[in-house]
Amino acid sequence: MTKEFTRDYWENILSKLKPEGRHFINGEYRASTSGKTFTRVRPMDGKTGAELARGNAGDIDAAVAAGRAAFESGIWRRKDPLEKKKIMLRWAELIRVNGEELAMLETIDVGKPIMASLNVDVRLCADGIQYYAEMIDKMYDEIAPTGPSARALVRKVPIGVVGCITPWNYPMIIDAWKLGPSIAAGNSVVLKPAEQSSLSAIRLAELAFEAGLPAGVFNVVTGYGEETGKPLALHMDVDMIAFTGSTEVGKLIMGYAAQSNVKRVALELGGKSPLVVFEDADLDAAAVAVAWGCFYNSGETCHASTRLVVHRSVQDKLIEKIQAVTKSDISLKHPLDPSAQIGALIEEAHMKKVLDMIAAGEKEGARRAFGAEQVMAETGGYYISPGVFVDMTNDMSLARQEIFGPVLAAIPFDTEEEALTIANDTIYGLAGAVFTKDMDRAHRFSEALHAGTVWINTYDMSNFATPFGGFKQSGFGRDRSVHAIDKYCDYKTIWQQFG
Repeated sequence: MTKEFTRDYWENILSKLKPEGRHFINGEYRASTSGKTFTRVRPMDGKTGAELARGNAGDIDAAVAAGRAAFESGIWRRKDPLEKKKIMLRWAELIRVNGEELAMLETIDVGKPIMASLNVDVRLCADGIQYYAEMIDKMYDEIAPTGPSARALVRKVPIGVVGCITPWNYPMIIDAWKLGPSIAAGNSVVLKPAEQSSLSAIRLAELAFEAGLPAGVFNVVTGYGEETGKPLALHMDVDMIAFTGSTEVGKLIMGYAAQSNVKRVALELGGKSPLVVFEDADLDAAAVAVAWGCFYNSGETCHASTRLVVHRSVQDKLIEKIQAVTKSDISLKHPLDPSAQIGALIEEAHMKKVLDMIAAGEKEGARRAFGAEQVMAETGGYYISPGVFVDMTNDMSLARQEIFGPVLAAIPFDTEEEALTIANDTIYGLAGAVFTKDMDRAHRFSEALHAGTVWINTYDMSNFATPFGGFKQSGFGRDRSVHAIDKYCDYKTIWQQFG
């Protein structure tokens, strides 16, 4: 019998939910060493959310010590590959079995629509853990070509203790991008989730332990960045930091690594991704790609297509089509409404920041085509309608700054050379796209675009087989794909000389 996911169904689950807010360290829940807690306000209605442990350097020390002890004991890294695979597969299945609870934790934390949390975030989290579980018994060492007088074994070995710092926009998905490959490689992990989105991370750790992951292999410490993230990045017994977040904080993480033990760093940072539409493009397909690419998740996506670089001759027609798609397909509603396509922004301060950026853009001369206004204030939540500004130039703040809200900047061009110059004129290089029926131009342009991912006549299509990450100030290192495993490993040569 198929479930009917009504608003009442989800309200009933919410009424019974009792989120765990303590750290998860060495296989057990722990209060903060200071005894302090903090609470977050729910984005969807402005009500007080769960109480969480407010971590500090002492909690980080305890979690790192648990991770180091587990690593040195070999209880996980030396376990039979097939057994490790089975444990991680059980973990993935437990995520699916507990999907409705996890989806609700995600929605009350970050304000995204409940059906998106269930059908996208929970699903991709489980799929990510499963993907790397399946790789565990398929990784081989190498024999280097040395000639008959010697043999050189090249081994891929785990680094040790990995600190993962993850953002609030896609908590479960990005957690899986880092937990999957780092744990599959044999490392121990200390995860510091964003203070806005800790609930699902805590539950993921408990499910991992329930699946059979040994105590200390996966630890979660909650709290504010300065009080927990910074001590984790500075810790002398952490071998690597994998960070997803803003470019500003990414630069701090690199500094902390240099100040401490020269730990390695992997960064997936901000973006201001261009979607380029030529005059011969399928405008209906482009309109769908632009609207969903920019407005999905209320624009709180690092690779959102927030810059529309469009041929001047089709700009007005395309904007009309984008508005039509937005009105008919991208419904902004309360997150517990099953028909909602987008929901609330993460918090009041962020909503005000987005509104301030919109106001500054208008002062610079950006012309509003539609939307980009605060709505649904009566709910107590933080909502901004999808909106577009047109006839912009690439030096305007709305075209240059990562707004992290549902706001599109449309910049017209006249020639292919001009379009490429505009598209590449940014400090970021996370993603981009080109829409044209001329495949020679499509491939020529996509090769010239400075971005880690480029789509042709589509946007935001991917799977776990494709690496994700950026160029320039969008960071370095790749999540997803088999290549993600490499950054959580060291290569060790064992040379044997004969005769």
